[in-house]
Amino acid sequence: MQTSVITEVFLPIALGVIMLGLGLSLSLADFRRVAQFPRAALVGLGCQTLLMPVVCYGIAVGFGLPPQLAVGLMLLAASPGGATANLFSHLAKGDVALNVSLTAVNSVLSLFTLPLIVNFSLLHFMGEERAIPLQFAKIVQVFGIVLVPISLGMWVRAKWPALADRLDRPVRIMSALFLVLVVAAAIIKERAQLVTYFQSVGLAALAFNLASMAVGFVVPMLLRIERKQAVAIAMEVGIHNGTLAIAIASSPRLLNDGVMAIPAAIYSVIMFFTAGVFGALVARRQAASVAAVSPR
Repeated sequence: MQTSVITEVFLPIALGVIMLGLGLSLSLADFRRVAQFPRAALVGLGCQTLLMPVVCYGIAVGFGLPPQLAVGLMLLAASPGGATANLFSHLAKGDVALNVSLTAVNSVLSLFTLPLIVNFSLLHFMGEERAIPLQFAKIVQVFGIVLVPISLGMWVRAKWPALADRLDRPVRIMSALFLVLVVAAAIIKERAQLVTYFQSVGLAALAFNLASMAVGFVVPMLLRIERKQAVAIAMEVGIHNGTLAIAIASSPRLLNDGVMAIPAAIYSVIMFFTAGVFGALVARRQAASVAAVSPR
């Protein structure tokens, strides 16, 4: 299966532009706070790297997925959060600085955890083991898409804070519209294949997506993590880097198996809608809470 030019070229560029807007709402103080109080970051990393592969394995076995699709779903679980998680966290008023930190750290950890999880999955589900070389090029891509434009936006905020404040709301609206257009274009382009994909692994991908967001939100809340940070963790854990998973599955130098890319392709469509609904619900509840405690 050849990956779409929309998801491989246009979407990363679009996300890079959107990340610039996210940087307008951040300052170095946000990141210092994450470093000074690392509990939320450690909880997020634990959910992403330890809990979700176990949950994904249970879903793959529970749904009785064919071996190639089971490996593909596990590959998705092993992939770090994508840059899109930062955007949805921003729209849902989550802790974007925590999101950016988690994306960066997860991207580095995946150099080691991803090959281990995928090789285990190949051995367990298919009775074979293939070496998965470290994905330095993809990690650099994630850093480039996320950190470089965000740093530029932060520089603008540091130099012209009033301008950054005025741009915040318009950028949120434009970012949401931009993502809707990109997703709509991807669905229209791949509509014939998507029907087949949904029939084969759609329910399992949906279950994994909902489980990812539930774990990412409920576990931090149970551990008394601040709600804003719990929203950020839910987005980070619930929005995996589908592009990375598709690239590893489809590349002739890696797994070279288009069927293994199907779960990531389905997940990449589903997550936009589930993340959007989740973000809207938590943002509305937060607004209601603020209104309830505000003086009349």
